[in-house]
Formats: sequence, structure tokens, C-alpha cells
Amino acid sequence: MGPIVYINDAFIDREKACISPDDRGFYFADGVYEVIKYYRGKAFCFTDHLQRLRHSVSETRIPFNGFDQLENQGNELIHLNRMEKEYAAIYLQVTRGTAPRKHSFPGEAIPPTLYMNAFPMPPFIHQLNLGIKLILRDDIRWHRCDIKSIMLLPNAMMMQEAVENGAGECVFVRNGFFTECTHSNIFGIKGGIVYTHPDSNLILPGITKKIILQICGRLGIPFREEAMRADDFRSFDEFFISGTGNEVIPVIQIEESSIPDGRPGPVTRQIQQEFLAMTYGALAEDWSFQIWFSG
Repeated sequence: MGPIVYINDAFIDREKACISPDDRGFYFADGVYEVIKYYRGKAFCFTDHLQRLRHSVSETRIPFNGFDQLENQGNELIHLNRMEKEYAAIYLQVTRGTAPRKHSFPGEAIPPTLYMNAFPMPPFIHQLNLGIKLILRDDIRWHRCDIKSIMLLPNAMMMQEAVENGAGECVFVRNGFFTECTHSNIFGIKGGIVYTHPDSNLILPGITKKIILQICGRLGIPFREEAMRADDFRSFDEFFISGTGNEVIPVIQIEESSIPDGRPGPVTRQIQQEFLAMTYGALAEDWSFQIWFSG
């Protein structure tokens, strides 16, 4: 038996799973999603992800009401795919459902389509350790980035440009300010103060971002939710990105400029180690992190 997925009230072999070509997610990207990481069988911040999904569903007016079952369904999906001892994730997508192609919402009530799959999500050891390069591009997306929409073509196009330029992410710039990356939030550090864009319609309110600000408060690291000017990035001492898969990855270069000397900075390392201690527990139990911390 191959991988098991969940679709419309049933766990099923992935090869047998079907979604109608008339699904509005296929026609219009009329849907929302979440990605939730599991650290050896334990979901990280499931309640926060669920709250964000509720927001996305409410703002798009998708009549989905199956929130109470999602955590159990996700846990069962991890179990059925034998991933309880792995670092894994579930992808959860809700679309408006199947209806004849028409731009306006269906006149009659139709059931939303719920799809979930599970997949490995090991830590990005190399990037966590050495850091990554970023490129800058105009933010060509819509003005409701607080909705975690499956409409990700601009993100995919800009991420492809990052890959083609030897970078690990692309930072979006809108009206002269950093907003966020294609699938990450971005933080800058100047004079010991951590800066990041405030939650608004221009960025996705990151779950990892929220945890990082809590970590800053706990460690006594000052922070400001304040947009950073794109033309001022060279004055910053450090940068890092955050996300469900990326966790806390240092930035060592933006375009052709090193930040500041091409190595992860001390404040980034402090936040990173605290986050990894929260999520991976005793780091020495994982051989990959033993190399990092003893090196």
C-alpha cells in the first residue's frame, strides 16, 4: 500500500484519490491551506494553525465547518503513514468545492473539498548551519496576503528566480519596504533590536514568527514590529527568515551584499538555538545537530 491521504471524509490510498476537474480550487485557486509540522508525532502549534485557517476560511467565505475534527484527522494521517517517529508535516487544503465554472460563488450550497496529505519534513541542516542568500523582487501579489490562499503563482515564480540566482529565498518589496518572502517571514537585527513587518493585509501572520517574538520577550531581546526599508538593508547587522519548514534560517547575503561578514550573527544564533530547543528537545539526541553544536 502506498501513501495514505485524506479526502472528503475518507482515508484512502493516494493513487486512488480523485478530485473533480470542476473543483473551484482547480479553476480559480478558490481555496486556502495550512502546513503543520510534526516533531516525532507531536504537532507544533496546531491550535495557532487552526485559528489562522479559520481566518482564511472566514475571509474567503468558504462554508467549511469541519474544524473540530482536523487535529484528530491530522494525527491519524501521521499514524497511517507511519511517521510518528519522524519529522513530518501535513498539508491541509480546503476549496469551495465542485460547481460549474462561473466566477461568482455557486448559488446553491455545495460541500467544500477537504484534502490532506502527510510528507517528511526533516530540518534543513545545511541552511540552518551556514545560512542562505536572498534576492529582492517587487511584491506583485494581491493585497490580501493575510489569507493563506492556494493562489501561489507569484510566489512560485519569484522562488524560481531565487533558485536560478543561487539563493534560498526571495524577499518581496512593496512601496520601498520589505514585506515577507515567498514562504517565509523576514527579520532584521540592528543595534541588538529585532525588526519584522507588523501583521497586516500585506503579509501572512506567521506561526513561527509569533513564537520567535515570544522567544525575544522571554530572552529579553528587544523587538519592533516595524517595516524595514529595502534601500536600508545594508545598515542592518543580521537577517534571518522563519517559517514552518524553514524554522529559523540565518541570512548571510542579500543580492550581492554580505550581511555583514557572510556569517550567521549572534542574535540570530541565540533565537535559533532557543527555537530548536523548543521543537527538537534535547538536541544531542539527534545526530545531525550533534555535528553542528560540537563543530
